[in-house]
Amino acid sequence: MSQFFSIHAENPQARLIKQAVDIIRKGGVVVYPTDSCYAIGCKLDSKDALERIKRIRQLDDKHHFTLVCSDLSQIGTYAKVDNRVYRILKATTPGSYTFILEASKEVPRRVWHPKKSTIGLRVPDHPIALAMLEELGEPILSSTLILPGDEEAMTDAWEIRDRLEHDVDLVIEGGYCGIEPTTVVDLSSESAELLREGKGSLAPLGL
Repeated sequence: MSQFFSIHAENPQARLIKQAVDIIRKGGVVVYPTDSCYAIGCKLDSKDALERIKRIRQLDDKHHFTLVCSDLSQIGTYAKVDNRVYRILKATTPGSYTFILEASKEVPRRVWHPKKSTIGLRVPDHPIALAMLEELGEPILSSTLILPGDEEAMTDAWEIRDRLEHDVDLVIEGGYCGIEPTTVVDLSSESAELLREGKGSLAPLGL
């Protein structure tokens, strides 16, 4: 049975944030709110938790997982960032964007895209997610919570608990996050490529 925390969306309770992060550190799978949809995530180096997420979402090895980071400098640790990419990241983070970048050696190869050696990265604009990241001290390996057979991300934490109470270790209720996913931009080559238009505005990207 999964645990269920209701955390204040604007002033997250430090005690609950610490308990949530302890679950992640111990290899747990957690559903948590972001600025665009609920996400399902785990510790970056937890192979078993990653496999659980793949089973829950029925994902193959070609799926681009995302490292949800606390800030721009953390992105620079886990991805290769040149001056061009840095300017784009600085203009759009935190926010509802996911960027595909070449992974650094800090990222386990099992979560790289098998052909491109890339990984998704983002900095969410959401107090609960940011509080968890600050407490954890490293990115949360994540994916949008879209279950097999569903076309849109789940938005109701109580429904999420009902459907996943035997599959995840914790569901965090943090209010309504919306159903619009992040805007996804591939910055791994010389020119930016829009892969998905979502919640993040295209204006700062020049696309």
